[in-house]
Amino acid sequence: MPHPQPHEHHHIPTSHPRRRLAVRLQDERFSGLLLLAGAVAALVWANSPWRETYHALAGTVLGPAVLDLDLTISAWAADGLLAIFFFVVGLELKTEFVTGSLRKLDEALLPMAAAVLGMVGPAVIYTLVQLGTASGAGEGWAVPTATDIAFALALLGIFGRGLPPALRVFLMTLAVVDDLLAITVIAVFYTEEIHLLPLLGALAAVAAFALLVQRRLGRWWLLIPLALVAWGLMHASGVHATVAGVLMGLSVPARVRHGEREAMTHRFAERIQPWSAGLVLPVFAFFAAGVTVVDSGLGDVLADPIAIGVVAGLVLGKPLGIWGGVAILVKTTRLRLGNGVDLADLLGVTMLAGIGFTVSLLIAELSFGATPAGDAAKLAVILGSVISAVLGGVTLRVRAKVRVRGRAAHPAAGVPGRGSRARPIAPRSRQR
Repeated sequence: MPHPQPHEHHHIPTSHPRRRLAVRLQDERFSGLLLLAGAVAALVWANSPWRETYHALAGTVLGPAVLDLDLTISAWAADGLLAIFFFVVGLELKTEFVTGSLRKLDEALLPMAAAVLGMVGPAVIYTLVQLGTASGAGEGWAVPTATDIAFALALLGIFGRGLPPALRVFLMTLAVVDDLLAITVIAVFYTEEIHLLPLLGALAAVAAFALLVQRRLGRWWLLIPLALVAWGLMHASGVHATVAGVLMGLSVPARVRHGEREAMTHRFAERIQPWSAGLVLPVFAFFAAGVTVVDSGLGDVLADPIAIGVVAGLVLGKPLGIWGGVAILVKTTRLRLGNGVDLADLLGVTMLAGIGFTVSLLIAELSFGATPAGDAAKLAVILGSVISAVLGGVTLRVRAKVRVRGRAAHPAAGVPGRGSRARPIAPRSRQR
């Protein structure tokens, strides 16, 4: 799990196949395609004449029963492998809070507020749909609230050329807070029963992990066993095991000390992120997205109030919550977008925020399990994410063309921030 010592890393030539693959997997567009490929493969197999073999594979039980770890393969993907992804999320959160776009509250306040409103909007729309249809499926309110930053940033990079670079920073900052809120939702609302002793043991293991990394003891043979113990005890406590990954990621130092070439968070992320993007997320998507609709009919599944609520939450709730909230805040408070960004630029970004996918699929599983309701929620997550991606991409391209024509007609107007006293957004990048 941890990164090797700096001198070991820098001896790997950039032309080395392993190094080239790692760099490739850090590209958001490529990793997003891998994630999509896993989901498409699952959907095709789960609706083929051999669909029973897919469900048999996903339902195969592995692990020692004596440790209460006799889980299905799909559960290992969601609870086990996904903890690695959330460890990387924890590293990113720590970096942004210490040295990144969240280190100055006044600069981060607007995208932070947008992230909160971007979760409230979908939750309200989903709840209204369930109340209006009397479905009784209110427990799925959190399914459409998450944003998949890998897909969102990839599409912004493709379709947002010609738009202010600060839009990317806004989306990344929003995504950091969105991640933190999603983790909180999972920990608080999807924990049915807490077993105190395993929880205390898990926290003790996380504390030991934190002590080692704070002392810069980054040897894999020390940290990986501790991480496994923390994960296992967190799982036994009843709290979703991925929370252990986040806590350990947050404990890693994000500042460079004397004699270090780079921060430990960066070293760890550089080593682990390719595994997360190239293995963890595609495998999770493969086992989470395998919804069989040929038996009941696609129309029947999508007519389910749960599916309607999820699609409406992602496609309508996200833009209404984020764009509408930001529009109100910039007109009624001293908060400003700044750095050449205006509300028209932000519209396409808010649509991209409706790409839920990874975390939304996880919450759908936690909300409904392997039931017809869960299948409807998962299929709706995929459909809503695709619609949001198409609408966001088209909106960004239209806005970019308007921007380009405007700069051609008025060159001075294309300089970001000229003539504006708005507070700038911190120009810092973030990768998943």
